[in-house]
Amino acid sequence: MLQPNQTPAPPPAPDLSRLMDRDMWAAFAPKLHIEDPDILPRAGLVAFNDDQSRGVQGQLRKEGYFQATNVNWGLDLGLMVDTVRTLSAASLPPVFAFLFDEFWVPFRKLAPIYQSLLGNYAMLPDFWLWDVDPKRAESGWAPHRDKGLISLFPDGSPKSITTWIPLTAATPLNGCMYIVPAQHDRTYGTPQENTHTFDMQSIRALPGNPGDFFIWNQAVLHWGSKTAPHAPESRISMAVEFQRGDVASFHDPLINPHVTMPFAVRLKLIGMQILQYRHMYRILPEVEKIALELQHWKV
Repeated sequence: MLQPNQTPAPPPAPDLSRLMDRDMWAAFAPKLHIEDPDILPRAGLVAFNDDQSRGVQGQLRKEGYFQATNVNWGLDLGLMVDTVRTLSAASLPPVFAFLFDEFWVPFRKLAPIYQSLLGNYAMLPDFWLWDVDPKRAESGWAPHRDKGLISLFPDGSPKSITTWIPLTAATPLNGCMYIVPAQHDRTYGTPQENTHTFDMQSIRALPGNPGDFFIWNQAVLHWGSKTAPHAPESRISMAVEFQRGDVASFHDPLINPHVTMPFAVRLKLIGMQILQYRHMYRILPEVEKIALELQHWKV
């Protein structure tokens, strides 16, 4: 991994006419993998014991989120971070990093936790990857609820959840997450949820480190903060959404999280993400055009 004072090598110039070419992407990260059938099965699993599981389920109902720390993902996070920064330097949305198997591994490892929270579950076609750069005075995404009231059962337990994972340190200086815990949010879980009414002192900063993960329900209010110019590095993080298998789909197509996703399917889904989040992220017009073309691609 590059040290803070090192100058990164110039990124490969993207050939936008070749965005659908696996070999072009492999050149961005030769040490990572694309559609290796052995990566996910040998990822290993992370689980809570019974007491921990009851505790996080209670916190998820009361506060709307929980944080876990010190997970060994079994990955070269430095190489993954460098890959994201190479994509950014080439003016490509970092979400293209999801073409590589390694970026899916943490979400596979958390399968027992998703099972404990959701029962049989599916992955939603809703995911993103951020490179929030202080040098460009960037911010995380503005305050929002992922899906709102419709994602909660009457007892406050979730029908769907978001997992957010920092790949670098996420601090108040480089745009860490902030959240309004559910019990302090007057409009949480109500038809008035689009009106944000809470005491400013209820806002909670959520700094995190590589090896941490955050899970929140999709009704809780959260956002990424604005960066400070003296932050030592950009904040790189990723998120994927999941839902229960026994409720109506929130967004099609639902994805089997237990299988290795084919390259063509990943590419089409990434195009879908670019289009559905383009109001939140700056992208090249040429990339937007490719994303539109991908939606008509037969896979």
